[in-house]
Amino acid sequence: MAERGTVVRVLSTRATRGVLEALVPGFTRATGIAAAIDYGATNELMPRIVAGEAADLVLLSRAAMDRLVADRVVVPESRTDIARSLVGMAVKAGAPHPDISTVDALVATLRAARAVALSKTGASGLHFARVLERLGIAREMAAKTIVRDGFTAERAVSGEADLAVQQMSELLAVKGIELVGPLPEAVQEVSWFSGGILARAENPEGARALLAHLVAPEARAALEASGLSAL
Repeated sequence: MAERGTVVRVLSTRATRGVLEALVPGFTRATGIAAAIDYGATNELMPRIVAGEAADLVLLSRAAMDRLVADRVVVPESRTDIARSLVGMAVKAGAPHPDISTVDALVATLRAARAVALSKTGASGLHFARVLERLGIAREMAAKTIVRDGFTAERAVSGEADLAVQQMSELLAVKGIELVGPLPEAVQEVSWFSGGILARAENPEGARALLAHLVAPEARAALEASGLSAL
């Protein structure tokens, strides 16, 4: 068991920020183990991990975790699937909820919007850019699409955008927004997120304890509340 009072260094995708913020305080109270967490898109974190940045636990997309396991950067037997997530849309709290129940309704909503915020480097933003191409409205939407790093819902809260598109767990991590719902199934992309302990971890026991805490049955409610679906 990890020694009380130690620190677990975590590199985490933004998609798991909400559940970490909900569960880590209780984990620390129960174990005495603190967590120092740095968040970013998986595509932003991967070069840092491969370059050897110090950390104990990584929480990333399943595909990225598979690569790190194959390269033995992550201890293979530590690899643990945590949850899955859907891409959704949010608006500023109090704003009308547009219709996105069908692809035609989604297209009409996008065309009527003043501005739409997308993630620059995250999987959701890359996916939605492909959706716009497939729907034939990419050029039409280009002038009113805001592509930024970080949480797209912050752009809706500030009033910079009417609509924010991202993983639903990332949307719900921002205060002052309301979730409209997931994208229609025909243009949806399901993402899975996994955790793993780095082979170079200085506190592998602490990392193992935190990872176990995230997938314990008691964590299911926090996962669902954060916009993720427990596996």
